[in-house]
Amino acid sequence: MDYLEIEGGNKLSGEITIDGAKNAALPLLAATILFENEVTIENLPRVNDVFTMLRLLENLGASYSYEENTAKINSHYITNTRAIYDIVRKMRASILTLGPLLARFGQCEVSLPGGCAIGQRPIDLHLKALEMMGAEIIIEQGYIRATAPEGLKGATIVFDKITVTGTENIVMAAALAHGESKIINAAKEPEVVQLCQVLNDNGIKIEGIGSDELIIQGTGQKLITAKKPIKVIPDRIEAGTYLCAGAITNSEITLKSVNHTHLFAIILKLQEMGFDFDLSEDSITIKPASKVKGAKITTSEYPGFPTDMQAQFMALALRAQGASLIEEKLFENRFMHVSELIRMGANIILSNYTATVEGKSNLNGADVMATDLRASSALVLAALVANGTTRVHRIYHLDRGYVGLEKKLQQLGAKVKRLKE
Repeated sequence: MDYLEIEGGNKLSGEITIDGAKNAALPLLAATILFENEVTIENLPRVNDVFTMLRLLENLGASYSYEENTAKINSHYITNTRAIYDIVRKMRASILTLGPLLARFGQCEVSLPGGCAIGQRPIDLHLKALEMMGAEIIIEQGYIRATAPEGLKGATIVFDKITVTGTENIVMAAALAHGESKIINAAKEPEVVQLCQVLNDNGIKIEGIGSDELIIQGTGQKLITAKKPIKVIPDRIEAGTYLCAGAITNSEITLKSVNHTHLFAIILKLQEMGFDFDLSEDSITIKPASKVKGAKITTSEYPGFPTDMQAQFMALALRAQGASLIEEKLFENRFMHVSELIRMGANIILSNYTATVEGKSNLNGADVMATDLRASSALVLAALVANGTTRVHRIYHLDRGYVGLEKKLQQLGAKVKRLKE
C-alpha cells in the first residue's frame, strides 16, 4: 500500500494543468449504454474511479480502448445486465448504470453501491422515480432487481431533495423511455449540465438544461447515435484543491484548463479570506494574501459552496487569523478528517454538523490516516505547512479522484514523495 511523505514549510510557485472532472466522466461513461455506436470521450481523467467504471462496462459486454486521456467505448453488444458486487462495491457511482440498463433492456440487476464512507447517501429517490416510470423493483441478496418488460414510461418526477446521481440516473432512464418525462427539483451541478448537453447534442431533446426543471423526450427504447467526440469538462474540485494549496502556503500559482464559472463559490470564499486572482480565458492565478481571514462556510448544492471542498477549506482555516465556522449540510459523516488534523495540532471543536476552527494553529508533522477522498486532500494541504514531516496513509482514497497529485505538487515545488508501506 502506498503513502505520501510530505515535508512542510515550502512555498509553491509555477503552473499545473487541471484534468477532466471525475464526477462528469462517470455519468458520461454510464451513458454510453444508451448509444448504438462507438462513443469517444476525451479529457478522461486517469483515476481509479474511471478505471472501475470502464471495468464495469466491460463486464456488461462493452468493449473499450483507453489511450492517453481518450477512451473509445462501444456498448452496442452489451448482453449482460448484471452489475456485480465485486466491481460496484468499489465505487458508489456504479449505481449510474441502473437507469440506462433498465431503460435499454427492460430489466437489470445492480449491486447496492459502495464508495466513500462519508454518510448515508440513500438511493431510495432513484428507485422511487423509476417505479413512477413503470419499473418493478425488489431488493434481495444485496442487489437491486428492476424490471420493465414493456420499457419505461415517461412520468413527472418530483425529487424530495436535490440528488446529483439521482438526477443523472433518471435523465438517462428518461432518454429511452416512452413519452415525455419531467424532473422537478433537479440538480444543477456542471456535471449534470454536461450530461444533459451531451444527450441533447446527440438527439435526445431536453429542455431546461441548467435549471431545476428538466423536460426529456424519450425515444421509446431506440438507441442514440453518437455524432462527435465528447470532451469532459475541467474538474472544479481538483482546481479548488490546488487553489487551497496556493492559499494555505500563501503562494502564487497558476492553474490551466479551468472553467471560472464552475469555481464561482470557491473563488468568492477565497476572496473573502483575503486572496486575489488573475483570470484569463481558461486559466486562473491565485495571489498571496497580506492577511488570511477566517470565514463562515456552509455547504449546499450547486451553485452554493460544494461539500467536496469543505475539508480542504478546513485545512486552510487553520492558517487564518481568527476563528472559522464550517457547517456541513449535506453529509453527516464528512468531518472524519477532524481527528487526524487534531493529531497534527489543529484546534477544532465539533458540535453536531458544525466545526469551529481556530486559526493560526501550529501544525506539526505526524502519521495520519486518510478516511475518504476529500479528507485525504485536506491532510495533504495541512502537511504542506506543518513543521517537519507528515506521512499520509491509505492514499488509495486520493487515487480515486486526483491524477498524479504528488507529481503536480512536486511541479509546484512541494517536497512530497509517494512511498510503499
